[in-house]
Amino acid sequence: MEKQTKTGSCFDATGGTLSCCKVESLISVDERGQMVLPKEIREKANIRPGDKLALISWEKDGKVCCISMIKAEDFGGLVKGLLGPMMKEMAGTSQSR
Repeated sequence: MEKQTKTGSCFDATGGTLSCCKVESLISVDERGQMVLPKEIREKANIRPGDKLALISWEKDGKVCCISMIKAEDFGGLVKGLLGPMMKEMAGTSQSR
């Protein structure tokens, strides 16, 4: 069974088990740099007109090697899940000094 965070996002900052990534489709980039997300993906991800997506990239040797997108409304939960425990620890450390 998949573990989901309280925000309903598929990202789990606690290291829980999530489904593996997979190639859903191939998309092309037009001369203006635009891409179309296939309807099936938009439906599965509940992406609607007007939604904002955060584009996240990873670099290797100075070049972007991987690009991922997350709905902007879920991005805050991702950051909070990753940084929240660290910030609590830092706050506890500074108070004990």
